[in-house]
This record gives sequence, structure tokens and C-alpha cells, in this order.
Amino acid sequence: MAKNYKMIAKTLFGFEAILAKELLDLGAMDIKQGNRMVSFVGDLGFMYKANLCLRTAIKILKPYESFKVNSEQELYDQIKRLPWEDFLDVEGSLAIDSAVHSDIFTHSQYVALKSKDAIVDRFREKFGKRPDVDLNFPDLRINIHIENNFCNVSLDSSGDSLHKRGYRSATNIAPINEVLAAGMLLLSGWQGQCDFLDPMCGSGTIPIEAAMIACNIPPNINRKEFAFEKWKDWDESLFEKIEESALKKIKNFSFKIKGYDRAPSAVMKAKENVKNANLSEFIEIEQKSFFESHKENDAYLHMLFNPPYGERLEIDVEEFYAQIGDTLKQNYHGTHAWFIATNFDAIKSVGLRASRKIKLFNGPLEARLLKYVVYAGSKKRSKQEN
Repeated sequence: MAKNYKMIAKTLFGFEAILAKELLDLGAMDIKQGNRMVSFVGDLGFMYKANLCLRTAIKILKPYESFKVNSEQELYDQIKRLPWEDFLDVEGSLAIDSAVHSDIFTHSQYVALKSKDAIVDRFREKFGKRPDVDLNFPDLRINIHIENNFCNVSLDSSGDSLHKRGYRSATNIAPINEVLAAGMLLLSGWQGQCDFLDPMCGSGTIPIEAAMIACNIPPNINRKEFAFEKWKDWDESLFEKIEESALKKIKNFSFKIKGYDRAPSAVMKAKENVKNANLSEFIEIEQKSFFESHKENDAYLHMLFNPPYGERLEIDVEEFYAQIGDTLKQNYHGTHAWFIATNFDAIKSVGLRASRKIKLFNGPLEARLLKYVVYAGSKKRSKQEN
């Protein structure tokens, strides 16, 4: 019988509850939400499945050891005593990521360096030589997290952040993180139940994530590799079975997913990324200004987008957001429109009352995911119909 163990899925602020639901739906046990993370229990096959199928996870960590540390020397000694040769050959390579929230340890890079020294010194004393450091493609990636004087050591099963799906070869000037896009879609209630539009699609990330959700396609099916593929217990046949099982759960999608952008370069990049994701049959990208567009039919439309916010793209933000509101009111009756904004003053220019405001972060910027219900006919009648 496969051995179960605790794991940690790291995520973005505000996505803890939807990540917990994803884990529950996948079959995880003992799910507990934390701050930007969710812990759970599963076996080796579930670790593979979590990396392949979770849309809102950034990393899947396998906790290895925890201990108290009150000095740099204690950290060195505690790390050095661990049998790293069980996970890494002396001819292999390692990398260490660290995060610290402590008065004792104030520099995460120094913690990573001290931990690296402890590991290679252990190998040198036992075998007369040491593994290399490879920050890009290590055989073993280790995560060190220190909170006050408590240190958690974990093995990173993912490698590169799981937002790097593998389909995006071309980006525009301000691309949205794929995990952020997927999380916003899930928070908006998107499950592929109607037509979908991203009217400012940039390099196409939101339409691609929307199609993958609608068709139940594993989000990381296009990734070239995961860190666990270099682990000593790597079970390729088990991974292939997990992958095959996930692919069998893909379903058809009978509505339209569209993306607009007024920049020809963005449209070209979006089409290339849609092709890379093998989703051309589900997504249509058009060169079109949202402000000159109209809703194509009377059916309910689900809209989600990431408008420019003036940080990296030069626009008159207040005028731009006023145009968003005017276009929705005049041309998009019968639409639930969601977008993310970081300029809270500009939101007032939309001229519509948001029915929901959800706090998120777009990179380092505090943001709000806003929902606007654009009614067809009177508000009273629409409420009755809903």
C-alpha cells in the first residue's frame, strides 16, 4: 500500500479557499488552509497529480524536517546532520530557496548560503567530494522557511513555479501570471457554462486558462518537466498512469471563448500561445478595440479581463476606466463582467456599482477583483430571472 504523507501547496493571497476546494475535488485528505498555503495528505501518485492538475498552486512542497534554531551555527548543524545522501548523489546538483520572517535571521540569501554550506560539507566529509550548485536545473531543490526561531525544511517537488504552464512562448508588455488568471476565473464562478470574452486579452493567458477550465484540461499538461522527475524515487510508469487518467477526464465545450486586443502584436502573440496550448479549436482571438465592440447575441456572457493600470502602460487611467463603464452599460447588457484593478481611485470612474470586491495581489500590487452585473432590461426583472 502506498505511503501517505503531508504536503504543502503554496498559492497566492486570496486563493487559499479555492485551492482547498481543488485539493478536495482531486481527493486529498486532511486539508487545512493557511496563509498563502494549504496543507494536505496524499501519496506519491497524489503528489504527481497535484503538480499536474492544480490550477491555483505555485509549488508543491514535501516537508522533510522541522526544528528550532537560535543562531547561524545551530542552523548549520541541524541542516548538516540530515542524511541528504538519501535524496542526492554526490555527482548531482542542488539549489536552495529560502524565506525568513525572523529577528535572528534577517537575510534569506544568507540562510540559503549557510544551508548549502552545511549540505556540501556533509558530502565532502563522507565522500571526499561534494555536489554542485545549479540554480536553474538542479537534481534536488530544497526549500528553507524560518519563522521566528522555527525552521521548516522541505523538498520542492515542482521546480519552476507552477504558473509556468509551458504554453506561453510569447508575452506582451504586462503579462498576467497564469495562476492569478486561473484563480480569478474560479473566483468568478467560471466553469464553462456559457460564452466567454476577454476584451483586453494581451498574450491570451486568460482565454487559455478559461478554455482549460471549461474542458477540464490539466493546467500543467504542457510543462516540460517537474522537479520530482529527478528524485531517486521517481516512478515514471506511475506518473504516466496519473497523466493518462487526467487526460481521460477532459470534456467537450460547446460555447465560444473569445479574446480581443487592439494591438496587432498582442493578437499575434495570443494566437501563438493558443496554438502552443493546443486550444485553437476552442479560442478565437481578434484584433478589436473593446470600446468599439458589442455583445454578439442576447445570451448570457461571462467576461473577465486585466485592463491596463498605468504602472507599465501609459494611459489616462480615469478616462480609460470611464470608457470601460460606458462600453459595458451601452453595449454589453446581460453580462457578468469581472476585472482586476490596482488603481482604486480609477475604479470610481467606471460609473457602475461593483456587486463584489475581492482583495488580491497582482505581483506586489494590492488589487481588487471586481464584479459588475450589466442587466438586460430592468434591474428588478433581471433579479427575478436570476
